[in-house]
Amino acid sequence: MTSRREFIRTSAIVSGGIAVSPSSFGVFHIRNKPRVIIIGAGFSGLAAAYSLRKKNIDYIVLESRDRIGGRVFSHTIDKDENLIVELGAEWVGASHQRLIELTNEMGLTLENNQFDTHLLYKGEYFKKNEWDYSDQWKNKFEDLLRGYHQMSIKDKMNLDKLDWWRYLVNHGCDGRDLEIRELLDSTDFGETIRSVSAYSALAEYAESSPKNEMDYKIKGGNALLAEKLADRIGRDKIKTGCRVQRIVQGNKVTVYCQNGGYFEADKIICTVPTFAAKKINWEPSLPLEMSMAMDQLQYARINKNPVLFNERFWKDENFDLITDTTPHYLYHATKNQQSAKGVLISYAIGDKAAVIANQTDEYRASLLHQTLSPFFGDVKGMIQKQTNYYWGVDEYSKGAYAMYGKGQWYGLQPILNKPFLHTHFAGEHLADWQGFMEGAINTGEDAAAAI
Repeated sequence: MTSRREFIRTSAIVSGGIAVSPSSFGVFHIRNKPRVIIIGAGFSGLAAAYSLRKKNIDYIVLESRDRIGGRVFSHTIDKDENLIVELGAEWVGASHQRLIELTNEMGLTLENNQFDTHLLYKGEYFKKNEWDYSDQWKNKFEDLLRGYHQMSIKDKMNLDKLDWWRYLVNHGCDGRDLEIRELLDSTDFGETIRSVSAYSALAEYAESSPKNEMDYKIKGGNALLAEKLADRIGRDKIKTGCRVQRIVQGNKVTVYCQNGGYFEADKIICTVPTFAAKKINWEPSLPLEMSMAMDQLQYARINKNPVLFNERFWKDENFDLITDTTPHYLYHATKNQQSAKGVLISYAIGDKAAVIANQTDEYRASLLHQTLSPFFGDVKGMIQKQTNYYWGVDEYSKGAYAMYGKGQWYGLQPILNKPFLHTHFAGEHLADWQGFMEGAINTGEDAAAAI
């Protein structure tokens, strides 16, 4: 059985791509160690720079934002209580080996971030362990997960042509089971499951941990890993506020920034989302099939609305709640952080995200109250503060993370993974699973290994 990770590495090698394992680096006879320009100081770019540093290869990291970390975005919502929430990437999975290794190497601590899901469905509230799928569907889904491991590449390519909703329906998921799967699975992918490749979805559920990689997060904020990596890389090697405007590739490469600065090197590692990559003026132009693939790949519309309450009225530190209301999914974002106060994040996806993002704090508070007050009382009166970040309008990504639709995993991913002249590409959109810090790190290290 070939995993998605193995497929990526194999297809990249066959097509002249970047996936060369660090352990095989020694087979390359490099006479001159090239200077490398890394575009993007998210986890992919930082991981690439850290790998190059270990090989004594010179580099510079160019970042458009005024901060490092990219879509990892830790935020202190209460400075007095030192309560930190994640406006961006949240979870570290139990199987995220490389990220776990890096946190240990940097002296950081991983804390349990698993939840016990409650359900609000058709006006009825079910606590953890008080709800489940039907026995018939649970047994059927287990069969489907086992069957995935017996699939051939041809089977997977055919599966990729379906959307996840249609695949579930075709295999007997209906009624309440289907509606709850839509609520839960759309939370994972950031859009309706009618837009998600059936292969992409089944592969994630078949290959992930029991909690679907929602296992840990970094104590003190996930952005601490970016800061630790920056210290190892060298702060002088990272240029923030340097938006790349033009890239010229000839015998060498020249990268021009909007602020008037420019940099010359031998190689480029481009780690930015496809929307940002398309905004760059490439000379010569990107290959047509790559340009079209970048245009076709969608990024999930996710809105994160952290709300600070003066008490943790939900009582359970492992509390999260999936709902069929507009706030969609709520979870305890200050688990393991000592305070009487607490934060619930309202995590909305797709069209719901766009609706919530366009409203005022007062409106969002009223939505939460409408959802929760029948079961928890006057929650609106306990709100002390809130903030909001809508990734759907993020200046650089126009979404939280990549989402492969019908036919796109096998159709677009191999194209996007190819190098272009002196440029190698990396980022979570090229990883085996989208939306995780692990994937960003893996692809950044693969690009560095290729150089």
